[in-house]
Amino acid sequence: MYDLIRENQLDIMLLLCGICATSAFLLCITRFLSQNRKRILLLMEIIALLLLWFDREAYIYSGDVSNKGYIMVRVANFAVFFLTSAVVLSFNLYLSDWLLNEGKLKQVPKRLVIVQYMAIVGMVLSIISAFTDLYYYFDEMNKYHRGNGFLIAYIIPIIGPLIQLTVICQNRKRFRKLIFISMELYIFVPLVCGILQIFTYGISIVNMAMVMVSVFLYIFTYMDINETAEHTHEIELKNMKIESERMQRLFDETATAFVSAVEKKDELLQGSAQKVADYAKRIAEMSGMDKEKCEDVYYAALLHDVGLIGIPDKVIENDKDPSAEDSEIMRRRPLIGKDILSSITEYPYLSEGAHYSHERYDGSGYPEGLKGEQIPEIARIIGVADAYVTMRTKKRYREARPDFVAREAFVKGSGVEFDPKYADIMVKIIDKDNESAMQEESQKVENEISCRDYRDSITAGIPIENEETRVTFTCAPKEGIKDSEFWSPSLIMFDSYDRRVHDNERAIRDYQYLEYGEFWFDGHSIQTAARKIEEKVTVQETAEGADAAVAGTAENDAPASYEIVMGRYDDHLRLVMNSPAYRKEVIVALPTGSKAAYIAITGENCEIKDITTEQTGEKYTEESIHRIAEVISFIDHMESDIKNIQIDRTRSASTEGIECRDRLKIMFHTMSLPGANLVWHCPYVVLFTSDDGRVDGPNYKEHALIKLYGENECNTDDATNNIVMKRTDEFPGWDAWKEKNREGMECELTLRRKNAKIILKTTVLGIDIENTTTLKNASEKVYVALTGDQVALTDIRVR
Repeated sequence: MYDLIRENQLDIMLLLCGICATSAFLLCITRFLSQNRKRILLLMEIIALLLLWFDREAYIYSGDVSNKGYIMVRVANFAVFFLTSAVVLSFNLYLSDWLLNEGKLKQVPKRLVIVQYMAIVGMVLSIISAFTDLYYYFDEMNKYHRGNGFLIAYIIPIIGPLIQLTVICQNRKRFRKLIFISMELYIFVPLVCGILQIFTYGISIVNMAMVMVSVFLYIFTYMDINETAEHTHEIELKNMKIESERMQRLFDETATAFVSAVEKKDELLQGSAQKVADYAKRIAEMSGMDKEKCEDVYYAALLHDVGLIGIPDKVIENDKDPSAEDSEIMRRRPLIGKDILSSITEYPYLSEGAHYSHERYDGSGYPEGLKGEQIPEIARIIGVADAYVTMRTKKRYREARPDFVAREAFVKGSGVEFDPKYADIMVKIIDKDNESAMQEESQKVENEISCRDYRDSITAGIPIENEETRVTFTCAPKEGIKDSEFWSPSLIMFDSYDRRVHDNERAIRDYQYLEYGEFWFDGHSIQTAARKIEEKVTVQETAEGADAAVAGTAENDAPASYEIVMGRYDDHLRLVMNSPAYRKEVIVALPTGSKAAYIAITGENCEIKDITTEQTGEKYTEESIHRIAEVISFIDHMESDIKNIQIDRTRSASTEGIECRDRLKIMFHTMSLPGANLVWHCPYVVLFTSDDGRVDGPNYKEHALIKLYGENECNTDDATNNIVMKRTDEFPGWDAWKEKNREGMECELTLRRKNAKIILKTTVLGIDIENTTTLKNASEKVYVALTGDQVALTDIRVR
């Protein structure tokens, strides 16, 4: 290794001199350092450059007996010893500057002052040595030899850095990581090389090391500045983010407070703006907008109805259907809102949302009657969200409308009142929310109720389904009633979209409420809308005090246990009601199999507690309930290639699967059942795979569910769907469309299969539907089946 360095050291020295000169040049044009720091580093680089340059010259002219050689050898060797102490001095200046500025010391440590004087002494000794041969001398051939005091020359270059090291270690926490590393290198590398230099002759490893660490000092300083700049930038960004979030919170709180003040004008509206904003943001997110755009939509929706503040209270508080005059006054809201928000010039979308959110896609809205994409996108989204919240909010002149009514409004209004893209997203949101709500509500029944007058407190409905359900509770007479007063729990059987019992005419109409009957735990019952009720009552063998229980008086006031076991098959229900005194079996025939059925618990003069429900896992079959009324069938017609089906509830029945092939044609007759009243009470088409070619068969996978009013609900990991629905001039309007479905009509489907693509086309009363299903596995055997909701499908032909 030494031989290699010795042979090439002049070239190595020249290379290091070039690097050092480059560093010095870069320092001259550097702007990120203070002037003092810059001068010190530049001094260090120049000293290192001169040190190595003169050391190289000493080697070049060694043995040169010419006049030039005589002078250069002496000047070069003097410079090497002089600059060695100068290196210690320049580093001392650098270290002192750092501690006074970045280190925040008030004065230079005394040890560094001592080192400074030592370096000056070393430089003076080098001058003396040049005239006294203390460190070195030259022979007659002009060659360098070490003098008797040679080792004195290494005292200051070794002792000085060691003292500097103690200062660095003592103030370690004041140095940043990279600067600390560079300083340690600057001290240790020359020290190690200096020790080696004592034992190696003819190689200037110390001076080369000095140049290298000087360059590294500059590089590490540059890296430290970059790291500091990055850290400062991160802090600035963090502070900007915190400030932005603070401003966002301030804006949010201000906007919310403003909206709350506006909504004080009508207690029924409180919270509506927040709901509109939340739904609008969800629509924006589901449509693929970025986060910033979604926030814009949110705040525009939150403030879209601030024009309400300019509407007279008498108009807002009107508890009757709005008159033409009141409606005209309410139409001023967008203009008032625009005037209020247009002063917020930084966020022009706020006034846009207020001004245009009451426009309608077909041009029937206000205030300007814009249509289609003439309406700003943000306003089209708000229009959908606002319409939903308005329908679901109670007004003084009407009850809140159920979700299914709102859903149908978006299906019917898609492309008419509402942008079809955002109306479709709103339908998906409604379906998703309803699915979650149904899962929660199915388990949500009050744990206890207190009844004074009959039906003054009623639980939510407990669904009667094909899987058997067991309900238990305890009941005791209400405290304080007279001994002679009647008390008893009872059941109400009904159907309602919100699973609640209603006695208000509007609520009965809105929630399609239908009451089948009322049942007590003895032999009493009241039949209303049920087709037929059959009861069988037996006295419990273990019943003690049955007479008191039958009488229902307060003489027996201990809590008693009650049990209901219930299930359904088709249009028949079976209830087994167990009380301390009686076992009562009830068979109920519903008006049609398409009706849902719920049991709600109520009572009179009693406390009902510890209400629990659980499913037993037993499925009811035709044999589980003996039939007490004739089957109501709407499919007793001619059958063709496939068996007729009656679908009483959503997808409760399906045809057998037909293998999907190219140019497949399916024709059938459809008729909505008597209870059907929504647009989706119509036929559906299912594309699927299964081992036996049946819906819900082994290894069943569904690829498409096409509803013949123009909706496809299915996108899976195995297939994607793209549906295009257009209303032609023959479309009679949705009310006429539903009426024609009730009367019955012919349908025809055509399917084309090209490898992984299946294209279904049909026209149903002026609605053109084309659905393209793209399979992930083109080789799969795919089947098509018919199903639907509250519809009878007959005369099914396959071609």
